[in-house]
Amino acid sequence: MIFDILTIFPGMFTGPFSESIIKRGIEAGLAQARVHDLRGWTVDKHKTTDDYPYGGGPGMVMKVEPLARAIGALREGNPGAPVILLSPQGEPFTQAIAKEFAVLPGLILVCGRYEGVDERVREYYCDREISLGDFVLTGGEIAAMAILDAVIRLIPGVLGSEFSSVEESHSASLLEYPQYTRPAEFEGRKAPDVLLSGHQARITEWKRRESIIRTAQRRPDLIEKAGLAGEELALAMEIMAKKREGK
Repeated sequence: MIFDILTIFPGMFTGPFSESIIKRGIEAGLAQARVHDLRGWTVDKHKTTDDYPYGGGPGMVMKVEPLARAIGALREGNPGAPVILLSPQGEPFTQAIAKEFAVLPGLILVCGRYEGVDERVREYYCDREISLGDFVLTGGEIAAMAILDAVIRLIPGVLGSEFSSVEESHSASLLEYPQYTRPAEFEGRKAPDVLLSGHQARITEWKRRESIIRTAQRRPDLIEKAGLAGEELALAMEIMAKKREGK
């Protein structure tokens, strides 16, 4: 899978690409991450990528001409890859979107800056607009890093175990169950007996129940998406009712 990242701060990506899962995916040949300096598509001697907004207002706006030229060139080199504008106005990035992206041949990530991009870029040159959440960053670079990390780890062969991404938080609209490791007891606090029992059916049941409880307590908004029914739904509703009552 080929990731093309368009930015005016290419140096920001040096560290993330040389560490952890992103590095593993790149070194295994399962992903390519190519960072492009938008200034390479400017035509003036000052390599201008932004200008004052028409109509006045604070800040600067990224110009349409260099972005249009850059996106056109990157589309040619990464056929089939959608162009994603990273912006606080976009749809929130989710695990479902990460899974959707992970099966594509590539992604072209456009890092917005300042007050944003010329609206013509958004309207005519980008396929989709994505946000990390309801907050504002100084630019789209950190969002691009987050999306790369979330997507690359879903590419088959990147993680150590084929099941590593199956039971984690948000994989089925539920938060992950609590995790424990050695020692079994620390300062009088014990890991749950069921996890030490070796009884796989009981362990699986415990994990599922704890995932539902944790989701109902911490992210009740996810419960409807989880498709629960019967006793599982009743458990979630009971937990959420207690939370509303402050118990």
